[in-house]
Amino acid sequence: MGKRQPAYLPDSRIYSCTTCHSHLLSHQSIVSKAFQGRYGPAYLVSHVVNVTLGTKEERMLLTGMHTVADISCSVCGTRIGWKYLCALEESQKYKESKYIVEKAKIAKEVMWDF
Repeated sequence: MGKRQPAYLPDSRIYSCTTCHSHLLSHQSIVSKAFQGRYGPAYLVSHVVNVTLGTKEERMLLTGMHTVADISCSVCGTRIGWKYLCALEESQKYKESKYIVEKAKIAKEVMWDF
């Protein structure tokens, strides 16, 4: 089995990896811009592409204990955030199956139609 080709998003407003510029998410998939990541401000996102999922682990975050797995760019390997797999507190269940993407690890790109 060969190397998988990166996915390209058809949206006109996308965010890409700051290291290799592969597409990671569209503007429409941002659920909230008011989150904190490991290295500063982050987005809560419903859908990402071109990422690999790391090992599942229990992590104490600002909002309590969560089961998470780090996500990395599948093209260059840069760690860009994590995926919420399970939240123990009922008030945090809305985060399950969503992603935290560090703002410092992504770049906004505007795609032009010609």
